[in-house]
Amino acid sequence: MPIRLNLLAEAQAAEELRRRDPVKRTIMVGIILTVGVLGWASLIQFKAIMINRDLSAVTTKMNQCTNEYTTVVNMQKKTGEMNQKLAALTALSTNRFLNGNVLNALQQTTVEDVQLTRLKIDQVFHYIEETKARTNDNVVVPGKPAKVTEKTMLVLDGTDSSQNPGDQVLRMKDTIGQSLYFKANLDRANAVAWKSSSSPQISPETGRSVVTFTLECRYPDKTR
Repeated sequence: MPIRLNLLAEAQAAEELRRRDPVKRTIMVGIILTVGVLGWASLIQFKAIMINRDLSAVTTKMNQCTNEYTTVVNMQKKTGEMNQKLAALTALSTNRFLNGNVLNALQQTTVEDVQLTRLKIDQVFHYIEETKARTNDNVVVPGKPAKVTEKTMLVLDGTDSSQNPGDQVLRMKDTIGQSLYFKANLDRANAVAWKSSSSPQISPETGRSVVTFTLECRYPDKTR
């Protein structure tokens, strides 16, 4: 029977022993783990880059919206101020005191033997400072325009030359108070007041005994 000799048996045994070396296995496992960690880190880095890009896009859009919101708020403030000024001008043009209406009403308010000798319109204006519009917690609080409170009083001087001078003054006062114009426009409280009257005296023009008097017609205060 032939005998077979494996001359490479020793080399093969050494190679097999080298393959089974635990140090080499450890190195291989370490390399694999390192490659895996590097791959995972690269994936995380890629995701971070994508997230940062999305965040940058959102931030840019938010800044754009903020700028547009600021523009809208400023326009609202300007629009509010313009509307207030327009309302003030409209109120001034439609509610101003008209002397022609007073004179027309007095022409239709007459009492026998009573003559009006002097008419005076006393107007006093009290100015109120304006309040600027402001923003409170992103809410626009409209301002208030400057205002003027108007106090108006009509002063009438006249003479009573009736048979008993002075008797017609009260009638003149009541007639003015019942006039359609004065009834609609005067202050309801103490609308027409008998301010003063003189003692009977001789008029140098007519030679008759007359009494001079003063009536005050008070208009309600108006704020414009």
